Amino acid sequence: MALFTVFGNPIAHSLSPQIHALFAAQFQLTNSYTRSLCSPGQFAATVSRFFRTGGAGANVTLPFKEAAVQVATHLSERAREAGAVNTLVPLGQGQLLGDNTDGLGLVRDLQTAGVRLSGLEVILLGAGGAARGVLPALMNAGVKQITLVNRTRARAGQLAGDFPQYPLKIVGARDLQPLAEPYLIVNATSASLTGAKLQLPKEVLGSAACVYDMMYSGRPTAFLQEAAQAGAGEIRDGLGMLVEQAGVAFSIWHGGLEPDTAPVLAKIRRDLLNR
Repeated sequence: MALFTVFGNPIAHSLSPQIHALFAAQFQLTNSYTRSLCSPGQFAATVSRFFRTGGAGANVTLPFKEAAVQVATHLSERAREAGAVNTLVPLGQGQLLGDNTDGLGLVRDLQTAGVRLSGLEVILLGAGGAARGVLPALMNAGVKQITLVNRTRARAGQLAGDFPQYPLKIVGARDLQPLAEPYLIVNATSASLTGAKLQLPKEVLGSAACVYDMMYSGRPTAFLQEAAQAGAGEIRDGLGMLVEQAGVAFSIWHGGLEPDTAPVLAKIRRDLLNR
């Protein structure tokens, strides 16, 4: 039986075991996928012990995605660009590949929903690890430009400085105006977890073709409720991104097997609504 886990703190809420069990069932695999609670001081040791005792692959969630960069002995280009790792792959002899499937998960979820990214403008809220993880994937999917909006302008500037190859601009939340062309808003902040209110002009939310919150819950987040009330064209939460990035990780671990994510997303969504 192949052993997998997800490292995080907190971790009890993670849906990854259910998602990966549904993927494994599609291929009649009897994998074991667990949750691993880590303390910051023991993260590296816990990861090392897991793989030393037969671990076949692992996911990494908050707050360890950046620390996982240091644990990995090799990095994919996606992980290197993102400066964060959410997927670990054993290479043998104590070597670990660190990859980042978050950005591709977001892009796949948007494309599945019929959002045409090529030539689209994006307003990206936040300048932390979540924003860094999806920014390159959005640009590589063909978006025209990304406008960075963050509570502290300096941090947005730092993020933009790390990606000089991409057309990025920085605008304060209160200075935002609706864009002339169709645009997508992606919330990569933790506001939906903390209950903080994003100070975006109502007309900016209401004029968006799509508003996407990378967070998710059984009901629309407060941010998505606000966007819907403002008249946004479409609202989507991050559950699809979670399932899609898991699908990419599953494929990496299983030699290219591609799980069907649609029925898994539908099942997880039903389970969330029935909680």
